[in-house]
Amino acid sequence: MEKREIETIVREVLAKLEKETATFPGLVEANGGKTHVTMPLALAVRLIEKIEAKAAEWNMRVVTAVSDAAGRPVAVHCMDGAYIGSFDVALNKTYTSIAFQMSTARLGCLSGPGESLYGIQFTNEGRIVIFGGGEVLERDGVIVGALGVSGGSAEQDTALAAYGKSVFAELE
Repeated sequence: MEKREIETIVREVLAKLEKETATFPGLVEANGGKTHVTMPLALAVRLIEKIEAKAAEWNMRVVTAVSDAAGRPVAVHCMDGAYIGSFDVALNKTYTSIAFQMSTARLGCLSGPGESLYGIQFTNEGRIVIFGGGEVLERDGVIVGALGVSGGSAEQDTALAAYGKSVFAELE
């Protein structure tokens, strides 16, 4: 292999690594130290923008929240005309998805009358949501955050959150 070919390959590898670390920077400088980032703000905002575009196509006005792997909110957007109450619901959907590592729709199925998790929505100071619209977000099989969508019917929120989860896999 020629020196030029090797240099080209090295540049391509370095560019790929730079792109990956820009998306998921891992450790970043923080106020006086370093912290681990699982859900970068820029990525959360790009995801929310995709969801808002789809919501507008579907004539919906929603609140969309994205949290990190610890359930802490990273970004929340309220579309003009979204219900005021959807703010807390969207945030709680992210919390629920992280807390139980599953979609809120799935948890809803497991918490119906006679099911093993019946009544779970009354735990965690009322933050547990058992209807659709919350999804776990993963990268390479690792949970990096969660998505919560609120503003439509349970079916609409579920569909919009599922859309968000699918486009998240493609975002860099």
